[in-house]
Amino acid sequence: MAQPAEFDVIVVGGGPSGATAATDLALLGHRVMLLDKAGRIKPCGGAIPPRLMRDFDIPAYLLCAHANAARMIAPSGKAVDMPIEGGYVGMVNRDTFDEFLRERAAQSGAERRKGEFERLEHQADGPSLIHYVDGEGQAQQATARYVIGADGARSKVGKQTIKGAEKIPCVFAYHEIIAVPETISGDFDPSRCDVYYQGHLSPDFYAWIFPHGSTASIGVGSAHKGFSLRGAIKDLRAASGLDVCETVRTEGAPIPLKPLKRWDNGRDVLLAGDAAGVVAPSSGEGIYYAMVCGREAANAVSEALATGKVSALKLARQRFMKAHGKVFWVLGIMQHFWYRSDKRRERFVQICDDPDVQYLTWQAYMNKELVRAKPAAHARIFFKDMGHLLGLSPS
Repeated sequence: MAQPAEFDVIVVGGGPSGATAATDLALLGHRVMLLDKAGRIKPCGGAIPPRLMRDFDIPAYLLCAHANAARMIAPSGKAVDMPIEGGYVGMVNRDTFDEFLRERAAQSGAERRKGEFERLEHQADGPSLIHYVDGEGQAQQATARYVIGADGARSKVGKQTIKGAEKIPCVFAYHEIIAVPETISGDFDPSRCDVYYQGHLSPDFYAWIFPHGSTASIGVGSAHKGFSLRGAIKDLRAASGLDVCETVRTEGAPIPLKPLKRWDNGRDVLLAGDAAGVVAPSSGEGIYYAMVCGREAANAVSEALATGKVSALKLARQRFMKAHGKVFWVLGIMQHFWYRSDKRRERFVQICDDPDVQYLTWQAYMNKELVRAKPAAHARIFFKDMGHLLGLSPS
């Protein structure tokens, strides 16, 4: 006779994806354990759209800043402002935002434990056995019918259980949180996100300065080995007049470039968030997609628990890609083409100066839906893009 499991589901990783999955599963009445190692803050610009606030019931007090515009800076130094009409980009600090989500999971009924995942063991006569080290450094165990691996881009859960998970391509991101003085020098605007498309700051991605109220995130990403991320941030801080500001902390971590082809092992494990590779190419947006992925993972595991069919685990990826796969594909093409040289980056920033592009970009970002109300705008953008791609537009 099979041994009973302590939990229906163990969620490994308490970031936005894991915490969302744990909350949803607990609210559905399942026995859930949320395992998260304390003290780590992911490097992140912290931008979230209004759609996330609505869909996941995020209280407004968690926003440390509202950005009402973005500025794109080309290799030549040309700056294009993209004001947001009728909306905003919300900014959150990941330490307080993630902790809110973990605490909400606990209040919803999930059992929260601090510890670091070590390995998963399949027992012949019982549920899966999770080995982890708790906050005191002691070896611990727990059993569950299903495991959700939401433990980041270099997921231990994924590497041990799902073929190909160890080969996920990544950009390495690094940022410095600085204290913003009351009297701001240079060109920094506490209500604007600045994005730098300049090869010397990142040969294949971009650099950023994002407002966070009393602090700001200055960051960069690149997949090029040997490229100095710290050196790029030093140059960016100097050029923007923020080199004199106090550095509060620094953080670095790998960020996945595209979704894995498979998220489950066909038995008892399902990946979510960065572990599944759901960070949008080109933009690097991850929080919204991580939380959507966590919700899809929770729904799929709940169906597997209810029906006894492990095939339900595949539904998480199928549903997510049906909703967002086309966006990821388009953004992947954009990153591959526009970020390859400073000449192309210059043209990309030029495109961002177009009112149609700005309108459709912000509407799509804020609402996470295709904008169908202006078919003429789509047509104009198509022909303008073709002109840029073919080199017919003026530089």
